[in-house]
Amino acid sequence: MITVVGTGTGAAPSDDLLAGAGLVVGGRRHLDAARLPETAERVVLGPLAPALDTIGEYVEKDRPVLVLASGDPGFFGIVRVLAERFGPERLDVRPGVSSVAAAFARIGLPWDDAVVVSAHGRELRTAVNVCRAQPKTAVLTGPGAGPAELGAALRDAARVLVVASGLGSDAERVERVTPAEAAARDWGTAVSVVLCLDEARALGAVRTVAGPGERPAGWALEEAEFAHRDSMITKFEVRALALARLGPRPGDLVWDVGAGSGSVAVECARLGAAVTAVEKTADGVERVRANAVAHGVDVRVVRGAAPDALTDLAEEPDAVFVGGGGRELPAIVAACARRARRTVVVAMAALDRVPAAREALTSAGFTCDGVLLQSSRLAPLPGDVTRLAATNPVFLLWGVRPPAAVEEGVAQ
Repeated sequence: MITVVGTGTGAAPSDDLLAGAGLVVGGRRHLDAARLPETAERVVLGPLAPALDTIGEYVEKDRPVLVLASGDPGFFGIVRVLAERFGPERLDVRPGVSSVAAAFARIGLPWDDAVVVSAHGRELRTAVNVCRAQPKTAVLTGPGAGPAELGAALRDAARVLVVASGLGSDAERVERVTPAEAAARDWGTAVSVVLCLDEARALGAVRTVAGPGERPAGWALEEAEFAHRDSMITKFEVRALALARLGPRPGDLVWDVGAGSGSVAVECARLGAAVTAVEKTADGVERVRANAVAHGVDVRVVRGAAPDALTDLAEEPDAVFVGGGGRELPAIVAACARRARRTVVVAMAALDRVPAAREALTSAGFTCDGVLLQSSRLAPLPGDVTRLAATNPVFLLWGVRPPAAVEEGVAQ
């Protein structure tokens, strides 16, 4: 049997467990803090593979193994790899209090509506995008993905970072800082977790289901759900297919270029993605912001004309929606295709723009497909009868980066 004990913010392992262990595996600080018998073999956790091999030798001989971990080892912890390697039936897991639960407890906030994301050994951009999209996020940090790096990526976001270090130890420290303040400091290696909060919404509502806010029951909302000017809005039929091809999800960053009313931006944010909307007119910028507020989502709005405005956007998007038209459309599509990690979707009313837009996508290495969308909506007539009212046809093109290129993180 492999006994896995959560320490730190949890209870210390009992003397009986320690005395009976043939092999004890854990971080150096966990091993140093435990009263280990002299006869026990110790393995300091670094690379997992050698430690797992040593555990395997003890398991084959039916000798007891004790693994010391931080907090709740079943929460983004070592229980997963142990269960995959040796089977869950061999594990006796005794969890402590997770660092996330402890950090929220220290600042007096519930966390049943928080999103938890791990940046330990993973891309920081996923954590950054979740922090931008959600009002309450806990980030499990790691080398190169700590408070300083998170703060630098969130400088322009209306967020407060709570940095919890050394939880459960004599050196415990919990500090509230702005992203800019976090970026300017060296936080060392004792950081347990970083909470990223929109303080105006941090308390949240009473929940029945834990996790982030409820996902929308539907999408492709009616045009009346958005403030817009002179019907200058992506119609819901077009928006439905555009969203299907964009595939916005938590951890993604989506650009809405030529945002207009921001209907696509808002819908992507409602589906959990972080969103940047680029709009060249002042009234359009205010309209996008107002629509985001009305739907309770965060959308970063950048005023500027594409493609020049795109050069100021530092982070690469997972998906891009390009709306509108004009002479600059091929250049805009080409600029977006160079940056997009997964897909670019382009909506056009003018037939003349289609070949150049398609060429811009294929030249960037995307596979390209598209449709002409023509729909007729039911409309009432006098006498309690109905007619079909045609909407303007729209070309929708989408380019998809080949899977191999996406996996390699290539942005051509």
